[in-house]
Amino acid sequence: MGSIKFSKEELERYSRHLIIPEFNIEGQRRLKNAKVLVVGSGGLGSPLLLYLTAAGVGTIGIVDFDLVDETNLQRQVLFSVDDVGQSKSASAIKRLKGLNPHVKFIEHNTRLTSENALEILSGYDVVADGTDNFPTRYLVNDACVILQKPNVYASIFRFEGQVSVFNYTDQNGNTGPNYRDLFPTPPPPGLVPSCAEGGVIGVLPGIIGSLQANEVIKVVTHIGDPLSGRLFLFDALTFETRTLKVHKDPTQESIVKLIDYQEFCGIGQEADDTPSVKEVTVRALEDMKDSGEAYQLIDVREPYEYEIANINGVLIPLDQIADQVDQIASDKKVVVHCRSGVRSANAISLLEKKFGFTNLYNLKGGILAYADEIDNTLAKY
Repeated sequence: MGSIKFSKEELERYSRHLIIPEFNIEGQRRLKNAKVLVVGSGGLGSPLLLYLTAAGVGTIGIVDFDLVDETNLQRQVLFSVDDVGQSKSASAIKRLKGLNPHVKFIEHNTRLTSENALEILSGYDVVADGTDNFPTRYLVNDACVILQKPNVYASIFRFEGQVSVFNYTDQNGNTGPNYRDLFPTPPPPGLVPSCAEGGVIGVLPGIIGSLQANEVIKVVTHIGDPLSGRLFLFDALTFETRTLKVHKDPTQESIVKLIDYQEFCGIGQEADDTPSVKEVTVRALEDMKDSGEAYQLIDVREPYEYEIANINGVLIPLDQIADQVDQIASDKKVVVHCRSGVRSANAISLLEKKFGFTNLYNLKGGILAYADEIDNTLAKY
């Protein structure tokens, strides 16, 4: 480690690290020698990448196949309006190089899968998971276990966040619990909405992602006590925190190979669980409008969603649909819509079974499809 040298510019840049007695130049050497992979450059990845870059981690890999979207800018502070429509990984590296030219960046502009995960993760010392879906979380966890890599984990939802360090081997050679010790199996499909569906307060990723960066630095530099065997919980609304103990599950089967994580998490079953109902496309709806055909449009979203964007449907939230059934026409075609088509399908199924409607049609793709194909001035949320 002593062979790692710093230029005069680097010594000046990292001077506030170097004068910390517990950190000093040895800690900075460990950072410069480290290779850290960040999975996801979005809400959590943005502050995580910014602070790891500023701190002087020598090599940082970024896995992200997504493009920057306008809706990302509320919380993903790594990007600007000029990046909309561009590759997240490429945009991130461009910004980060401007922050610290002494860091080497490796771009993995690809989806992490069971086929490529072991190859990608094998080149790094520490993995930081900033993803927002269960299949990738289990994939990252299992790959880290197989490769014996520490997994610095974080997740966020609405006003709440959590952080932990999984699969960490301490100085005595003892390896702590992994993600499956805390969550042996994923929740049922659709039970836990994503940030896109449930929302997240914009500052929360900054708070949690910074804590995640702190844990990465502790793991790399061997200072402090990493969150191995502990799960840190934060509530931004009440500003309450809790730290729970996490123990290894002696009944957990050994993880020896990667599996189909989409199937493991029941992805695809959600579509199977959506009721089968009659549909119309957004273009068919426009044809109905243009031809003067008699129809009624019902919107089963929530009032706050209606304020964000609407296509002039009669607003009857899903949980009120049975009580306001008298507002729904029975003598002409009725098109029911929501954000993406799932809630409206459930509304139609309920109305058909309970009240015998036969004239209801689901708007395929919901208002998102309408914004994509018919009116791109509508806000997508």
